[in-house]
Amino acid sequence: MKRDVAIVGAGYVGVPLARTFAEAGKRVLLVDVDAERVAQLNAGESYIEDVPADVLKPLVDDGLVAATTDYDELREADAILIALPTPLSRQREPDLRILVSAAGQIAPRLRPGHLVVLESTTYPGTTREQVQPLLEAGSGLTAGKDFHLAFSPERVDPGREDWTTKNVPKVVGGIDEASTEAAAELYASAIEQVHRVSSPEAAELTKLLENIFRSVNIALVNELAQLCDRMDIDVWEVVDAAATKPFGFMSFHPGPGLGGHCIPIDPFYLTWKAREFGFSTEFIELAGKVNESMPYFCRSIVSQALNHARQRSLNGSRILVLGVAYKPDISDTRESPALKLIGLLRTAGAEVAYHDPHVPSFDEHGVALSSSPLEPAEYDCVVIVTNHSGVDYAQLVEDANLVIDLRNATGRNGTRSEKVWKL
Repeated sequence: MKRDVAIVGAGYVGVPLARTFAEAGKRVLLVDVDAERVAQLNAGESYIEDVPADVLKPLVDDGLVAATTDYDELREADAILIALPTPLSRQREPDLRILVSAAGQIAPRLRPGHLVVLESTTYPGTTREQVQPLLEAGSGLTAGKDFHLAFSPERVDPGREDWTTKNVPKVVGGIDEASTEAAAELYASAIEQVHRVSSPEAAELTKLLENIFRSVNIALVNELAQLCDRMDIDVWEVVDAAATKPFGFMSFHPGPGLGGHCIPIDPFYLTWKAREFGFSTEFIELAGKVNESMPYFCRSIVSQALNHARQRSLNGSRILVLGVAYKPDISDTRESPALKLIGLLRTAGAEVAYHDPHVPSFDEHGVALSSSPLEPAEYDCVVIVTNHSGVDYAQLVEDANLVIDLRNATGRNGTRSEKVWKL
């Protein structure tokens, strides 16, 4: 069947993108290697919180969204968008195997006139140096002559309702002017604003800058939080006070570490690429070091709180971690600092359970856990790692023996309570 757009990768980027194009009247095909995901999508069932089933199913029923595991169906689409994971290896270097494999599958299905756009976050040069040669070698076609090729970074923030795929400006950079215009025209048919840049490299670096900006500023307040702990100053009070300045300051909050696919991972793509040019990205690497140390610092806070407030050591203590998703009110646990902190507490001998209304269970490094009831009094302490909005924190403080609040979820009530220790 003829399709306007095919999206390779039916994840947290691909499915909202499919929705946006479909709601603009485009016929969209999602391609994914996971047959179970494909069956769910074709039944109108959604596993992506930003696209609920009551939104997806009418689009499926109207023939505007379909899914498949068959790459051959790409031949019938006018445009192919690639929205696949680009993780880091265990050595913290770019791992493009998923992307490279998909490009190899796409190449023999390319035909003259196709538009291919990479959306996966990656280092500057990936589109031109990695994807283009694979597509050309496998298709016998020439990018810029026979087909268009561009990069347009995803800008998805799961769980947000104010900024969505439709109204977040789309940055587009092609390997030539015609490719840029072809991609811009496609996105403009469904997305409110398109911003053109001169090259895919500029677009690739744009995405990294956005996430590096957050990483560096979060590291700054995380470092300040550690200093405030020694100086016996409330870091949350300081940040809130600074935020009253109407210019020259942007508020960032400390926490137990970074989570999600973007901020903990993407900066290291640029760090790796910079070495090719004999350049050391010292700011980025220092920020990574500070942020990665936060779960260890938070473990020490838990230990101190138990010692002083309960006269207990970590070893043998019963601890409830409240929230394991990487941010409030979603179910995504990718790179969540809660998982690292749970591991550190267990290694120290603590008996650790968790409660998260959005994450009924998870399996991390072979350790399977299920969400326990929120019964604070049953534990030596409750550690707030993710501040989900559905929790009554005032009641939590009243019921718990001890609360370690790593997100300022208890607010002023927690500040006044002798039962609450804050980051």
